[in-house]
Amino acid sequence: MPKSTKYQAKVPDAAGYISYTAEEDAVWRDLYAAQESAVQQHMAQPYLQGLEKLNMPKDRVPQCPDISAVLTRETGWKVAPVPALIGFKTFFGMLADRTFPAASFIRSREDFDYIEEPDIFHEIFGHTPLLTDQRFAEFSQAIGQAGLRAEKQDYSWLIRLYWFSIEFGLTRENGARKALGSGLASSKTELPHALSDQPVVRPFDVIDILRTPYRIDIHQPIYFEIGDMNDLFAAADRDLMADIKTAQAKGLFDPLYPPVEKKAS
Repeated sequence: MPKSTKYQAKVPDAAGYISYTAEEDAVWRDLYAAQESAVQQHMAQPYLQGLEKLNMPKDRVPQCPDISAVLTRETGWKVAPVPALIGFKTFFGMLADRTFPAASFIRSREDFDYIEEPDIFHEIFGHTPLLTDQRFAEFSQAIGQAGLRAEKQDYSWLIRLYWFSIEFGLTRENGARKALGSGLASSKTELPHALSDQPVVRPFDVIDILRTPYRIDIHQPIYFEIGDMNDLFAAADRDLMADIKTAQAKGLFDPLYPPVEKKAS
């Protein structure tokens, strides 16, 4: 998660609705249009089924109360607008409470193809479809509950399980590799990258995932493929705190990405 952002949170009215400008609605419209064909071709069925259930508008930014109405009906979840950046403790707490934090701003035209911090297109188009599925909803809540039990120094370890599954997970359907994660669904360039022959793809393994470092500002050099969805959902019943201790004892794998260049002072 970036430490700063140029974007400002948009404040909802008393009913939870936000007034977006015509240009902001147009950005959503064009982002949706740019991804619609790709997600239908490359995303896994749990995501596509959720997208259909939500029936979100294509020509304007969706409103959290409208998305929440569907999520509450399907899984008892809701979405709530939050500032552009929130800390791990807040994030885990909201997941534990079956509330998905949605950054309320939408990217500018300047950042149309890539934005480092999550905006409402990533949050709503990327994340909420999976939250219509009770199994993914329970897994996300379990991550939040584990985060409430974790110490601050454990946050960066625990979040890797969420990152390499809900954010950037892969799976297989009828023998074909498909994308599952929200970070892939909402990214014009990373979705085809993830399904190309460029990255390393490893089988889903909780301990290996906890030991795998990542960067948020590049296409991932490594992904984990969930061969059987039950393996992912079973992770919700694991003692994730014990798993973190095991991973810490083994240590991080060497990263497959170049080191971050330090800016001259």
